[in-house]
Amino acid sequence: MTRTSAGALIVAALIGGVVGFGIDQLLTGAGRATFTPSLLLPVLLVLLGAATVAFALPIRRAITGRSAEPIDPFRAVRVAMLAKASSVVGAVIAGLATGLLVFLLTRPVAPVGSTVAVIATLVGALVLLAAALVAEHLCTIRKDDDDERPGPDEPGLGLSHHD
Repeated sequence: MTRTSAGALIVAALIGGVVGFGIDQLLTGAGRATFTPSLLLPVLLVLLGAATVAFALPIRRAITGRSAEPIDPFRAVRVAMLAKASSVVGAVIAGLATGLLVFLLTRPVAPVGSTVAVIATLVGALVLLAAALVAEHLCTIRKDDDDERPGPDEPGLGLSHHD
């Protein structure tokens, strides 16, 4: 499994930013109030980041040999996928919050309550993103030399007997 690339996270953040700015533009164009995220959202994002790291720590202990329990490969894959998904969600929400913040700061008068909520959401999303990348790193196993290329004797990976 490959690690989450910086490019994918940047694209996710850019998409989120365009959507966030566009939502507020459409809402104010229709004469409605701007979108304000709940103050509970940043708390939930930080809790998700903490849970992701907490799930990855036993896997790291098993990888480094500090745990007597063997690595359950299915659990390791689940936690690694949770970390990947959390990093993408963190990037999208950080982009969304940045788009909302840019829209608010370009107005003649920025509403203080909305600005605080958007900044808190941005911080929570960045914490989630960082925690998810740390958790993904914790689930990474050192690559063996024999993992490079499969041999011809391995089924389904070498030459076909139908050739």
